[in-house]
Amino acid sequence: MIELDSSLRGLRDLCREIAPDLRARAAAVDADPLDMAPHLDSPTLALLRAASTPEPFRTQDVPPHAGAYASSCLARVVANLELARGDAGILSANTGPSLAGLAVDALGSDEQRDLFYRALADGRTWSFFGMTEERHGSDATALETRLDRDPDGGHRLNGAKRYVANATRGTIGVVFARTGPGPLPIRAVLLRRPAPGLTGGLLEMSGLRGACIGAMAFDEVPVTPGTVLGAHLPASRRGLWGASRAFNVMRVQIAAQALGVGYAAHDLVRARRPGWPGGELLRARLDGARALLHDVAAGIDHAPDDRRPPSVAKLHATRLATEVVERVEHALGPGSLLEHPLLEKWCRDVHAFEFMDGTSNILRLHIAPTGVPRPAAT
Repeated sequence: MIELDSSLRGLRDLCREIAPDLRARAAAVDADPLDMAPHLDSPTLALLRAASTPEPFRTQDVPPHAGAYASSCLARVVANLELARGDAGILSANTGPSLAGLAVDALGSDEQRDLFYRALADGRTWSFFGMTEERHGSDATALETRLDRDPDGGHRLNGAKRYVANATRGTIGVVFARTGPGPLPIRAVLLRRPAPGLTGGLLEMSGLRGACIGAMAFDEVPVTPGTVLGAHLPASRRGLWGASRAFNVMRVQIAAQALGVGYAAHDLVRARRPGWPGGELLRARLDGARALLHDVAAGIDHAPDDRRPPSVAKLHATRLATEVVERVEHALGPGSLLEHPLLEKWCRDVHAFEFMDGTSNILRLHIAPTGVPRPAAT
């Protein structure tokens, strides 16, 4: 079991200190996720944006304990769990690099990383990440979006993506498409909007509404050679390899946020019903899942390409968090969702984690013994 050093304990304590600000904003963002103007200048959200930006691209200082957030998966897990204990929905509503940043860090050149992070530096810019498609869901190797060459040496992007966070308000992001058959020709492009032929629309969501999840469509969208990621990398590492690395990191962050929601619900019932039967056992299970996440995150920091441990961690954490929230709802009895509006929100939010960055069934395929087909996941 990983023992947190003094820096990580400091990061944990800092996130516990700022989490109440997230909770205070949670209901307003859930009610109107497109109205972020009252929240973006929050020192808490500004700190989180800066901490998630790699150090060379930061435009503001961060506390010493937060410095490792952008470079360490373990630091991200420690922070995300405590922040989601305040509220996970507001985390998904913030501007910043998010999953697109992980892909740009894995696949982008120095110039492309500079372009991406400069675009986010104003604190008013959302990013997007397009992989999942309506007909193929989590099977990334089956995606149909095309990156076709055009006569002037560039490319044209054609196709559609679904379940894209910030599909309507994101102004810079990463989209995966194929240049030919099979998994190897899949490439990632860095897109900015507005762009000719690029459109997006919101999907109706009940949980994590702050993410503003939607659909995007591409009709002959021009793509310049300088915005195709990975040209400086070997051919085998220009596409899905970068996506896999990004997903390995993001899956344990999703798991940490799910556990944070579970802890928040458990805190609520413990405060309302001290000595609640079964409460101590649930708390022990949450603590055990947190220890698992710490071990997996530390492993990713040393071996970022192994996708089994992150799949195990996310599968277990999301299932446990859902169970905890549902048991808390039952323990507090009829009317609890009206009496505790945040609990009602957490009941909606916690179910969303199962479908983010790899559904549970896809994760089970990743965990299956060698020889069982395991398609790449989004």
